Amino acid sequence: MKLILKRAVPNLGESGEVVSVKPGYARNYLLPQGLAYEASEANLQRIEEEQRQSTERARRDYLEARRRASQLEETVLTFRERAAEEGRLFGSVSASDIVEQLNDGTLDFELARKQVLLDEPIKELGIYHVALNLITDVQVEVEVRVEREED
Repeated sequence: MKLILKRAVPNLGESGEVVSVKPGYARNYLLPQGLAYEASEANLQRIEEEQRQSTERARRDYLEARRRASQLEETVLTFRERAAEEGRLFGSVSASDIVEQLNDGTLDFELARKQVLLDEPIKELGIYHVALNLITDVQVEVEVRVEREED
């Protein structure tokens, strides 16, 4: 019996896959649990259309992320902070600060704080390279300069 899986089933297949199973397994487990539905011609066409739309959406998202990455390349952010003589900041520069400065700039899109890959806030003067994750396959680095604030 041919079925289309609604969700991933261990040792059988992933969501959207067409699988052949014995009729008893389908009638007694997969169909009652809502894990699959029959592979009729209409359902097969619907799955193909959903997969095509999903592929097209992923391609558009990737191209948009590359466009955004090109805007962010060569970006240098400068923060002027109060610091002790040895270079330790009295405060810190966090992911929120980086996002705020990027969103105040000339970008035609907004970044979210979770897109900044910063393990811990910057607490010393210096130059740092901070990665931004636009989507799964697209990352870009921006240069963050933390300088001493002049009194």
